[in-house]
Amino acid sequence: MPVHHTVRSFDGELNFLTQKIGEMGDYAEKMMVEAIKAIVEDDQDLAARVIAQDRVLDEAEREIDEKAIMIIARRQPMAVDLREIIGAIRISADLERIGDMGKNIAKRVAAIAENRQPKAFYKSLEAFAKLALGQLREVIDAYGVRSLARIDAVREHDDEIDAMYTTLFRELLTYMMEDPRNITACTHLLFCAKNIERIGDHATNIAETAHYIMTGSYPDTERPKDDGTYRVGAAEPDNL
Repeated sequence: MPVHHTVRSFDGELNFLTQKIGEMGDYAEKMMVEAIKAIVEDDQDLAARVIAQDRVLDEAEREIDEKAIMIIARRQPMAVDLREIIGAIRISADLERIGDMGKNIAKRVAAIAENRQPKAFYKSLEAFAKLALGQLREVIDAYGVRSLARIDAVREHDDEIDAMYTTLFRELLTYMMEDPRNITACTHLLFCAKNIERIGDHATNIAETAHYIMTGSYPDTERPKDDGTYRVGAAEPDNL
């Protein structure tokens, strides 16, 4: 639960940071949704708009940084208040990076358009993005209401994103082996899939930061990690 201060303007300053984080989360999610749509529908005009939108998150991150520095200088916060401020800085950095990934995906639309892959793959890519963005939406909402149970649950589902990424990785390799003309487009799609997978990592980072804000410590269990792409193509070890 948020702490209420005698000086109401202090509450307002902290609430501003939480509200701004929520707005950044909404915008980062929107950018990713539109970037994926541009890939799936081969919409280069939409891709150009996504690329231009990245500056909005850059400016929001700077605004949070400047506000946080001002609050620290003016209020000299301690304990949970200081964690709230430092946490907002960290979370805004994660959200700004998600915006960068949306821009990176949008930049690849033109290259991918030259050699389209089966429609089923793009459906899988959409499902993958929906899973990762669902994690992002959940952690931002949980942060907004300070729900520790929901925040910690986000960390437990990161392995689902890793597993789906490995499946897409295998599928793209198959397309490249079947027809060398697919190599360029599929390489760009591999980068797109990796950017989506990184959303899950950033959502988990945000969950860990939010846990720290609320409890004063980081989760004491290691986050699930199951990116199996390093095993693709590797020889199975002999059973001795």
